[in-house]
Amino acid sequence: MSLKNKEQDDQYSPPSRIHLEHEEESCNDFQQFETNDQCRPYPRIHLEPQEKPDTNFKQFVIKKLEKSCQCTSTKARNIIFGFLPVLQWLPKYNLKKNILGDVMSGLIVGILLVPQSIAYSLLAGQEPVYGVVSNESTLLSQTSGKICDKSCYAIIVGSTVTFMAGVYQVAMGFFQVGFVSVYLSDALLSGFVTGASFTVLTSQAKYLLGLSLPRSSGVGSLITTWIHIFRNIHKTNICDLITSLLCLLVLLPTKELNERFKSKLKAPIPTELFVVVAATLASHFGKLNEKYNTSIAGHIPTGFMPPKAPDWNLIPNVAVDAIAISIIGFAITVSLSEMFAKKHGYTVKANQEMYAIGFCNIIPSFFHCFATSAALAKTLVKESTGCQSQLSGVVTALVLLLVLLVIAPLFYSLQKSVLGVITIVNLRGALRKFKDLPEMWRISRMDTVIWFVTMLSSALISTEIGLLVGVCFSLFCVILRTQKPTTSLLGVVEESEIFESMSAYKNLQAKSGIKIFRFVAPLYYINKEYFKSSLYKKTLNPVLVKAAQKKAAKKKIKKETATLSGIRDEVSVQLSRDPLEFHTIVVDCSAIQFLDTAGIHTLKEVRRDYEAIGIQVLLAQCNPSVRDSLARGEYCKKEEENLLFYSVYEAMTFAEDSQNQKDIYVPNGLSFSSD
Repeated sequence: MSLKNKEQDDQYSPPSRIHLEHEEESCNDFQQFETNDQCRPYPRIHLEPQEKPDTNFKQFVIKKLEKSCQCTSTKARNIIFGFLPVLQWLPKYNLKKNILGDVMSGLIVGILLVPQSIAYSLLAGQEPVYGVVSNESTLLSQTSGKICDKSCYAIIVGSTVTFMAGVYQVAMGFFQVGFVSVYLSDALLSGFVTGASFTVLTSQAKYLLGLSLPRSSGVGSLITTWIHIFRNIHKTNICDLITSLLCLLVLLPTKELNERFKSKLKAPIPTELFVVVAATLASHFGKLNEKYNTSIAGHIPTGFMPPKAPDWNLIPNVAVDAIAISIIGFAITVSLSEMFAKKHGYTVKANQEMYAIGFCNIIPSFFHCFATSAALAKTLVKESTGCQSQLSGVVTALVLLLVLLVIAPLFYSLQKSVLGVITIVNLRGALRKFKDLPEMWRISRMDTVIWFVTMLSSALISTEIGLLVGVCFSLFCVILRTQKPTTSLLGVVEESEIFESMSAYKNLQAKSGIKIFRFVAPLYYINKEYFKSSLYKKTLNPVLVKAAQKKAAKKKIKKETATLSGIRDEVSVQLSRDPLEFHTIVVDCSAIQFLDTAGIHTLKEVRRDYEAIGIQVLLAQCNPSVRDSLARGEYCKKEEENLLFYSVYEAMTFAEDSQNQKDIYVPNGLSFSSD
């Protein structure tokens, strides 16, 4: 034999078995899975499990408390940086690189927030100054330009609700509830942002047309708003419409140029700032409000109001409402944060966001402020105007502070249609996500369905309910995927130890007398019946076979039709001469991530039913978690030792060798013969 042929033979020869010396272990080891050496026709693989500490619940809680309560310099520094992240990023701030973008975005967002704060205050039935104060206080607390007015009560009730919502959010951060953000998938976030964009666009449409419409809120507000718009379309203010079109003609091309030449520009062109200044001057000197009755920002009083504590007597009455506001506010904030974090390549600490938004509600509640959370429109404006850090929020807060103290009258003549155009133009990035749908559909149709469900529910119902619907539907899709997972019979690649689905590949060989079954999902209470039905369908139904055997033995016939549980199945049985077509079932557990109690009972039931008709069931490639569950569930008795294998090939080889030996011991106590 040539050297080349010898190397080829060595390449396809089975690898030598691994043997690790087995020492006596604790009660959690897998001694019950060792094979009887006298019956073993070949060496088996032995892996030594790591020793696990046997601690009860009380000791576990005590250790967790000790770990949480211990105080070290590193932990103290992390806590301080966690509550005051400005101490971490400010010393590293690149003044030359970031200051221009931060100042520009801060100024533009500050200018945008002034009339929008007025509009939100009027919608809530409060004085205009309350909206400006809410923004200014929140920005100084969090150094982030965000607003989302949720309250529709009198200002004292709103302050109390805001305070309680902040308390809940800080408590959720303390108890590390931020992990719930992992349930916000990319498809869900994208659909939510697109749906919310339609809501924002709808809310600004009336300003572009100069219409005075009744407020629409709650479920279906988008539809009712458009109904009101079309019913009053004949009342469109021509001056506001022309102003909106002119602003669109200026903003859209300039924004596209900003994006196209972003790498070549040292700073984005502050088109919004120029448009706001020009529109304010034109409105003031052209007296557009007096001549054409255009909608303008109007008068904003200056000065601060004295701080006042929330009404503690109202807490029992608003506690439930505050829970909903706190959860929705956090979910919206984290969803938007995750979206922009993915786009710009950084990570979001959900618990940190909990603390931030919580204190942004607790502190401003003493200054007559509304509950706040992230806002899509302002976040998009910040991104598109060159924001680089939280310093932009400080600039915005200073702008609002100047407005409150000095320059509020300068915004009197600013048309609301201009601000509506700026907001809508900055939504185009979210609306462009429709272009991603063909690729998403090609990659994952389930994700596309999640996107559409979240988008439509967020747009047509409400943003809050839409986000909840999206999360629930995503979880339902996860459950649906595991309820009826992929199952297949495996074949082996010739001269190898590789097993794959025979329904997916052609060049595979099935081993005579052995069925290898793969279940691609966790085995738990939801899919236990599907596991059994799939296994029975791809092999045979042992319950029907057993029933047929009993009837055949009793009536001494060779063929009979068996009916069980409404399922009609014809089974051919010849007890005297013909054996079953296979003697072993190997279950490939490599894709079974975990087992619950129902899953363990299902495996026991399947093994018991097959052993009753003389077929042994072997489990292969179980991960440590599954092995541990099987051990705790007493899947194997000490005398049933050869049921677990570390590879499918090992299980198949064992089944072949055991069948070739006469009277070889098998777990069910039967004897197979090679005759």
